[in-house]
Amino acid sequence: MSRLNFCCNISWLFRENEFTERFDLASKAGFKAVEMGWPYDIDSEKLVAVKEQSGVECILMNTGSIRNLGFAAIPGAEEEFRAELVLALKYAKALKCKKIHIMAGKLPETCNQYGDEDCKAKHYPEYTNTFIKNLQYAAEKLAPEGITGLIEPINSRKDVPNYFLTTHHQACDILDRVNRPNIKYQLDFYHLQIMSGNLSGNFKTLLPRIGHIQISQVPGRGEPSCPGEINYEYIFTLLKTHGFTDWIGCEYAPSKGTEESLQWFRKLCNNH
Repeated sequence: MSRLNFCCNISWLFRENEFTERFDLASKAGFKAVEMGWPYDIDSEKLVAVKEQSGVECILMNTGSIRNLGFAAIPGAEEEFRAELVLALKYAKALKCKKIHIMAGKLPETCNQYGDEDCKAKHYPEYTNTFIKNLQYAAEKLAPEGITGLIEPINSRKDVPNYFLTTHHQACDILDRVNRPNIKYQLDFYHLQIMSGNLSGNFKTLLPRIGHIQISQVPGRGEPSCPGEINYEYIFTLLKTHGFTDWIGCEYAPSKGTEESLQWFRKLCNNH
């Protein structure tokens, strides 16, 4: 069976330390790569320096910000989307990062995606068409750099009620309509479990589209070894059995300190 490759999400792990220190901490913990959310408040040259010194690869970053979660699906915000894509591309090129999560953004505040069906019906077609056009635009800009754009459904039942992209069915329809080889699916088992369940069946169906995976436990979003709804020992065996060799991002909120929360990772590495 294939070996699993884990990268450390330094926006979530090692938060006991300054952001620029987390590259080295991830390396010392045994990770060969990192991913991150939004590094844009730190000069790219400084990030390159600490990344190179640590010896880790940079795998993934997001467009947008923690405040707006992107503009890619927002009608009338095409200029804002292109600006956030330019910024992400600048940092990705500097850090030699080959994946960018293109964040869709939120529906209007008047909508509650979990309960307001009328609001969904009103806004979905326009938001969907905007998202498709912007993803096709992104695909053209990312292709010459060898960068893959990713879209990720984020649950609306617990974490982000107004996020536009929330289910794997919706994401697959959009990917089919975008029809670009460098726009793929970012599978977060945490969000998939909350919105759909049937993790093994959905993983097998989604596998040809997957460009990245992220993991955390449900319901508390802690490390995979926390008590919860997802049997990660089974999930990891499933990934190995199906030959998944791409990166798996550890995007979780440690239930203890980061170092203590990594016992599952060290155990897994020792068993390889």
